[in-house]
Amino acid sequence: MAVATDIETVQVRATARFLRVAPRKARLVADQVRGLPVTEAKTLLDFSSRGAARDLGKLIDSAAANAENNHELVADDLRIAEIRVDEGPTLKRWRARARGRAARIEKKTCHVSVVLTPIEE
Repeated sequence: MAVATDIETVQVRATARFLRVAPRKARLVADQVRGLPVTEAKTLLDFSSRGAARDLGKLIDSAAANAENNHELVADDLRIAEIRVDEGPTLKRWRARARGRAARIEKKTCHVSVVLTPIEE
């Protein structure tokens, strides 16, 4: 367990890999919560109609739990310093089309990482 003496240097991380949502769609949600305090971000994600909001909400909850259990911080005093959505592997599937042809369907995945830091007062 690492407890830092200088509170500004503490960075709590959490990652979610291989999420079954397109990175382009997940970035729309990530851009909305970047820089917000954790409580405001969770409220915004709870009422968002986008599908990626549920996955990002769970990831932020996980990062907040990491902060409380591993770094002895209070989750309400944290903000989202960085949230990054990277492209994951693409699942390639085929769909039958007319006259014996096939069309390719790409099911995209993404990797999301979150960094939480304490709010400066």
